[in-house]
Amino acid sequence: MNEDVMLVENIEVEGTYPEGGLISVWTLNRPDKLNSLNSESHVALKEACSMAESNDLIRVIVIRGAPPKFPPEGKRPKPVSFAAGADISEFLGKNSDDVRDFFEDNAWERVWNLTKPTIAMVDGFALGGGAELALSCDLRIASDRAKFGTPEINLGLIPGGGGTQRLCRLIGYGKALEMVLTGEMINSETALSCGLVNAVTTPEELENIAMSLAENIAKKSPYTTRVAKRAVRASLDLSFTDGVLAERSEFVALFDTEDKEIGVRAFLERNDAKWVGR
Repeated sequence: MNEDVMLVENIEVEGTYPEGGLISVWTLNRPDKLNSLNSESHVALKEACSMAESNDLIRVIVIRGAPPKFPPEGKRPKPVSFAAGADISEFLGKNSDDVRDFFEDNAWERVWNLTKPTIAMVDGFALGGGAELALSCDLRIASDRAKFGTPEINLGLIPGGGGTQRLCRLIGYGKALEMVLTGEMINSETALSCGLVNAVTTPEELENIAMSLAENIAKKSPYTTRVAKRAVRASLDLSFTDGVLAERSEFVALFDTEDKEIGVRAFLERNDAKWVGR
């Protein structure tokens, strides 16, 4: 893992079953560039995705941006940023043949396709590719100074990391198209009101709120959590009727799992469920 672009920390959560459950915190680490995503960032994110899928102890992933460094004397500090888009310098002089392979195997889709729950912890700017990374996560917790935007239109481009599709499904056609066509940012209050984020809090409480949510999810059955994510995700691709059938199939199949029996018995006996993950 290239720590110049991303840091990974696995934090053990007490009270998980099977024991040793982890929250994997990924910190985009280019604060001098407002944590913008360059090609090395995409490699690091894809490597982290492979690591998370292969490690059964990892229950939840939290993605954040590194805070700005303390500025030299006489210099203004950099603004706070989750990820202020792509590294635009990498676009100069490129044609479609130059970028097609990169965008066909990109980090946004790798994050989106993780079987484990993902949370974007957004403080400051989430613009362009950074907004798309937040959209690739399952849940988004934002500070009250967060700003979201898809400014690609100002470069003669459109969002290319799934932004047009995920944004539309989250906030509706009209608002999504407004953001894409104008390139203007929205604040955290607007993001909350239109469903782009799940919660807004102060910068001081952001980490506590996001990590508390992650810990809550990490303490559920890891097997059932994956099934739940898969069932809800199916609603994006299936008709309502087919989606209900898919949900029913997933629900019925869970009756053959050990964790169903453990959970039901624990509820009836008023005990904590000690999941086995199958």
